[in-house]
Amino acid sequence: MAEKIDFVITWVDGSDPAWQAQRAQYCPADQDNGSTDNRYRDWGWLRYWFRGVEQYAPWVNRVFFVTNGQCPPWLNLNHPKLRFVRHSDYIPAEYLPTFNSNVIELFLNRIPDLSEHFVLFNDDMYLFAPVQPSDFFRNGVPCETAAMKTIDGVDPEDVFPHTMLNNMAILNQNFQKSAVLKRYAGKFYRPCYGKYFVSNLLLTPFQYFSGFQDLHFATSHRKSTFDLVWNVAEKQLLRCAGNRFRSGSDLSHWIFKYWNLCTGNFIPRGVHWGRCCELGQDPLSQVQTVMQSKKYKLICLNDSQTELDFQEIQSQLTPLFAQRLPEKCGYER
Repeated sequence: MAEKIDFVITWVDGSDPAWQAQRAQYCPADQDNGSTDNRYRDWGWLRYWFRGVEQYAPWVNRVFFVTNGQCPPWLNLNHPKLRFVRHSDYIPAEYLPTFNSNVIELFLNRIPDLSEHFVLFNDDMYLFAPVQPSDFFRNGVPCETAAMKTIDGVDPEDVFPHTMLNNMAILNQNFQKSAVLKRYAGKFYRPCYGKYFVSNLLLTPFQYFSGFQDLHFATSHRKSTFDLVWNVAEKQLLRCAGNRFRSGSDLSHWIFKYWNLCTGNFIPRGVHWGRCCELGQDPLSQVQTVMQSKKYKLICLNDSQTELDFQEIQSQLTPLFAQRLPEKCGYER
């Protein structure tokens, strides 16, 4: 019997005055790039995420919609597959409220009734073509791309390289890189990884894992992997849990993916089943072409720029969503 697969999506409405007031109460005066306003910006495209799920993944077992209690007025909470989850339903009270997406994601294994096999989506990842359970799991094993990289940065205050280093430190404490690559060579050296196949070859001689490439696609997880890593690195994970905003001492949910890579607990997946676009950085015409393409099953519209023409981008891309996913779905009132 095929395993049940749940989808998990996290969401915040950064325009909510009540949420803004609470955030201001806790927000540090000296903001870094992990707590800037664009990290909470809502583009108004959430309904298209649900439409994509209903149209292209009707087989999903349940959809867990995770928020701090916010709920869009159009969402049909009576949908039989929908589970509305508040942070307080699974994150220990001493770490709330939190505005740190890493904390929100690190505790996902504690969500009541969540299946062993689940796929984590950010609210900027949209299904644009039919997907099958085998796109995410095969015989209960997560599908993933094992792409090594080096960590870089141009801003000393950038929290993201620090988070990656923290993840890598835990991995290197628990795994010998040369042994991992030797044992799972057939999974790390795959032509379907494209340019990352070459980077894997080039980084092989170095003693330690220096980083893994994160493609900003939905991530296949197993609760049992979360449990295992929590047992190994509880001290570091709880330190991160105390950070109400993203911090240089954070870990991220990718540590669980990396653990699967180092234990060979994954099925190699090529890099071309999805595409990530950087809003405000990639040319708008290029983003429009990607959204109109039939090539990709998943598209991520990543919002990492502090300054961009929000209204222009929104006005240009919203009609494309409406063209690709025009039908109201059962998740809408």
